[in-house]
Amino acid sequence: MASALPSPSALSSIASSAAVAVAKPPPKPFLKPHHKPLSATLAAAAAAVLLSAAPAPSFADPMFNLYYGTAASAANYGGYGGNADKKATAEYTYEVPEGWKERLVSKVEKGTNGTDSEFYNPKKRSEREYLTFLSGFRALAPVDAVLSNLALSDVGLQDQIATADGVRSQERKDDNGQLYYAYEIEGAGSHSLISVTCARNKLYAHFVTAPNLDWSRDQDMLRRLHDSFKTVDPSSS
Repeated sequence: MASALPSPSALSSIASSAAVAVAKPPPKPFLKPHHKPLSATLAAAAAAVLLSAAPAPSFADPMFNLYYGTAASAANYGGYGGNADKKATAEYTYEVPEGWKERLVSKVEKGTNGTDSEFYNPKKRSEREYLTFLSGFRALAPVDAVLSNLALSDVGLQDQIATADGVRSQERKDDNGQLYYAYEIEGAGSHSLISVTCARNKLYAHFVTAPNLDWSRDQDMLRRLHDSFKTVDPSSS
């Protein structure tokens, strides 16, 4: 006996159920979350803190050149001689910032106040350093007397001392035992650092000066120039 065939409505229901079963996506497998070891996490965090705390490199610090001065007399002075030619006969040295210009010192100026060399900042000419020398000094006089004697041949220094808010001085000796006097003058309009010493029967005075506004901005660099001055040991030349 033949079996009864399903009705058309029953076939439609079966096809619809099969379509739904095929379209249903398979369940996603369960994935266990992955955690970094605690030590690795702490190390990464520490590295990030260190990198963020490290100061960025500064490219604003100027470069410096070493100047060799000969302290030649006015009779033997010939103006610009080239720094390389002076090294063998140098009597003193000091640092000069890259980009500063050398001012030509005249024979008259050298003969009257003993100026031997001078450099200035071309962007602000009143920011400068220079050296004067006087012959016939075997040793330094008392610290107060030396500053007064320097002012006798420097009208600008006289005015600065007369209007100064403060004048400080100290004594120091280098590794060879040579005595230096250091002065700091806080003038009404400018600030000066002076270093004085005696060698080769001469008195050398190195000046660094700047208007107060420039001093406030550049004092670290200006103090470096002041500290860089020294005389050359005659036995090494």
